[in-house]
Amino acid sequence: MLKENLIMLRNIHGYSQEKIAEKINISRQAYAKWESGATVPDIEKCSLLAKVYGVTVDSLIKDEKVEGIGTVPPAPAGKSIWGTVTVSDRGQIVIPKAARDRFGITGGTRLIVAADEVGIALVPVETFEAGMKKVMEYAYIDANKSE
Repeated sequence: MLKENLIMLRNIHGYSQEKIAEKINISRQAYAKWESGATVPDIEKCSLLAKVYGVTVDSLIKDEKVEGIGTVPPAPAGKSIWGTVTVSDRGQIVIPKAARDRFGITGGTRLIVAADEVGIALVPVETFEAGMKKVMEYAYIDANKSE
């Protein structure tokens, strides 16, 4: 788990073992032992590694598997990878239970479907409306300032 995540994250970020070791103030040899699984970092070093890689300590030490893909690198802090879904012929998907539980999504929950060039996001209607209300308030304030 940990050693695979360290290797994946270091390669994703384009760091050498030496560069990571330098960032957390250890020797390259000590870091190499973590990646080989010969030793493991203490909690303080795990915390430093998590900060360097922009992940949580929890995700650094866990094994994340996604159906159809296999092991994936830890998601950035505050982000989650819930797995894959299949779109039915009618365009329906089943949101994974862990995601429904995390966001309190139950039958009848209304969601806004938003998108950019990369993908689709589901946002609770209440959250979206509160954000739009703030945008409109700022637009109103700015419009009145220029008068």
